[in-house]
Amino acid sequence: MDQEVLEFDIGIGGGCSSGRDGDDDVNIGLDVDEDMADSPAPSSLLALTSNGGGFGNGGGEIYLPEGDLLDLEPYEGMEFESEEAAKAFYNSYARRVGFSTRVSSSRRSRRDGAIIQRQFVCAKEGFRNLNEKRTKDREIKRPRTITRVGCKASLSVKVQDSGKWVVSGFVREHNHELVPPDQVHCLRSHRQISGPAKTLIDTLQAAGMGPRRIMSALIKEYGGISKVGFTEVDCRNYMRNNKQRSLEGDIQLLLDYLRQMQAENPNFFFAVQGDEDQALTSNVFWADPKSRMNYSYFGDTVTFDTTYRSNRYRLPFAPFTGVNHHGQPVLFGCAFLINESEASFVWLFKTWLMAMSGRPPVSITTDHDAVIRSAITQVFPETRHRFCKWHIFKKCQEKLSHVFLTHPTFEADFHKCVNLPESIEEFESCWLSLVDRYELRDHEWLQMMYNDRRHWIPVYLRDTFFAEMSITQRSDSMNSYFDGFVNASTNLNQFFKLYEKALESRNEKEVKADYDTMNTSPALKTPSPMEKQASGLYTRKLFMRFQEELVGTLTFMASKSDDDDDIITYQVAKFGEDHKFYYVKFNVLEMKATCSCQMFEFSGLLCRHVLAVFRVTNVLTLPSHYILKRWTKNARSSVILEERSSDVYTNYLESHTVRYSTLRHEAFKLVEKGSKSLDDCNVAIDALQQAAKRVALATKNDGRTTLVNGCIRGDSARDASRSNTLNHKMPCQTLSEDDMDKKIRELTNELEYASRKCEVYRSNLLSVLKDIEDHKLQLSIKVQNIKISMKDGM
Repeated sequence: MDQEVLEFDIGIGGGCSSGRDGDDDVNIGLDVDEDMADSPAPSSLLALTSNGGGFGNGGGEIYLPEGDLLDLEPYEGMEFESEEAAKAFYNSYARRVGFSTRVSSSRRSRRDGAIIQRQFVCAKEGFRNLNEKRTKDREIKRPRTITRVGCKASLSVKVQDSGKWVVSGFVREHNHELVPPDQVHCLRSHRQISGPAKTLIDTLQAAGMGPRRIMSALIKEYGGISKVGFTEVDCRNYMRNNKQRSLEGDIQLLLDYLRQMQAENPNFFFAVQGDEDQALTSNVFWADPKSRMNYSYFGDTVTFDTTYRSNRYRLPFAPFTGVNHHGQPVLFGCAFLINESEASFVWLFKTWLMAMSGRPPVSITTDHDAVIRSAITQVFPETRHRFCKWHIFKKCQEKLSHVFLTHPTFEADFHKCVNLPESIEEFESCWLSLVDRYELRDHEWLQMMYNDRRHWIPVYLRDTFFAEMSITQRSDSMNSYFDGFVNASTNLNQFFKLYEKALESRNEKEVKADYDTMNTSPALKTPSPMEKQASGLYTRKLFMRFQEELVGTLTFMASKSDDDDDIITYQVAKFGEDHKFYYVKFNVLEMKATCSCQMFEFSGLLCRHVLAVFRVTNVLTLPSHYILKRWTKNARSSVILEERSSDVYTNYLESHTVRYSTLRHEAFKLVEKGSKSLDDCNVAIDALQQAAKRVALATKNDGRTTLVNGCIRGDSARDASRSNTLNHKMPCQTLSEDDMDKKIRELTNELEYASRKCEVYRSNLLSVLKDIEDHKLQLSIKVQNIKISMKDGM
């Protein structure tokens, strides 16, 4: 007697959801006699067609009875055209009654392996096996609820020799409550996404809508959640699978594009996490040669923008950007993120750092994300990490929506509390007042943001360079490089053209800014030599910002509040606002000043408070250490120039300023000490009179005056020459004291003369180099203009 195989398929359910409501599937095969396949004569014929698929399977058509068959109840002897027709009928019956179904067992023929018997059961049939090997040796983190209660309801069908399927057994009774009609759509075997629903989901997903909004639209379209036929989880999973299928093709297109770019230019860098064979499910990073060059000039501060991976966009795209010398966004590389684990971000940051020659940035700005934060801590331990304040404000509107609705003044108060405090103490006080006023002390999200305050509140970040023109102003580079090019409906097929178009547009804007800076002169608003100096150094936009600070000093008063030898502390306040002041510490000898507002540390430009102190101390030009090359016209220059004007007049002014400030500082010290008593005053006056005589004599002799044993001695070039000849003829040990003084004086004069000549040569050389750089920049602008003209002509 031929044998056949009996299969028990335990826990097979349909449904669109990958969230597993039932137990896992287990197949058991048993040998049985083929005689068990004998079928009774048909009592009726129900012809139902089938295209394949299972219960609630979104991958095929659903088999439903037609007409009056919808109201029929299964009975032994009922006949169907196919197994799928029987399955669809029982599932339809289950939907009307209020339970979910699954396939329990099947029996195959030993001769050809064809299925000859099926049993469909209630989804609550049997009991969960808690001693399975796959679970007993490992801890289950999120155990599922138990759904099987040993229900006996079932439908068995056998195949006949004619090919028809007949009901051989039917158990109607259940041992559990049935689900009411308005909840049937939640049962797994009845959750089905129909063809029209899929089309609508695809359309709304392409428009950038998320699962929640799409479900709201479907409920409105179908007239209720029960008529939609599936849940939000099903919708979310369908969208995720759609996106995954789309990304697999998109990633291959991306890799082809990157390989082509690298073939055209060997300096084009790209990398795939893991093996390239696994690229369809891995992260990808790339940086073109211009991005790598940009980083060498402007890589002090970086923004890692993950906005494009949010639900609004279809692209898991994340660019690295910065700020150029015109304050414009500039690109440092891009990533395509499929896997967003901590290990993936660590790989990405290490790969990016390698592409950027291994030089980490001073600061980096990202979205508020714990995974990104951990990866940055590992890869950039010395880099200051900041959370994007504007993303946090946006999140605040979502997390505190009830507060925004009930308290219209909360938003303004929140912004003031974050942006306006001038000190940490002031912020802490303001924050406590805010959370008390709006009863938010126990709000979990707000408390978490307070714990992370050192990473996003401006007053904690002012000591680090972020290339922003003010503490409260949003950086133009933040989430803006691809704005206007990449949008909610962009897919990767469109992305390549839009990516190149964005690069071209940004490059043209930089060329235009270079042209305006090199070929036009800004209008000066003051007779200050410092303003004229800055106009020749800074780019147009940066000069306008500096000019704003310089003109602002006219309304500020600076008064000395403390003098600690070389460092003088000034109190700077706006006229009429004496209650609000800033402290500026000024080192006269080193020409260095620091302000309590820390604007220079944050933006790289001096604040009006320091400039006000420079005004009252007669500092006429910007000291070289306050001119950052990254903000100057020569920011992209490969020639290393000193960060000062090569103009001889400017050098004269700067050295004169240093001398004036030093003498004034020493004179003030003498005045303070000499005014303590009458005797001290007489001594100080005598010292000043002696000093005045020496200065007058030095001026008369053109500076060739020296002190010998406390006496003033002067000579002429002829005396120095004669002394020099004499000293060559006489041994050193026979020189008199006067002759030694003459020798020292003569050598000093020669050294000063040589130094002056070197200064002139250096100034001339720097001037020539600057002219070369300006000429190179002008040629570059002309080339770019020619390219643009040719492109427009085509």
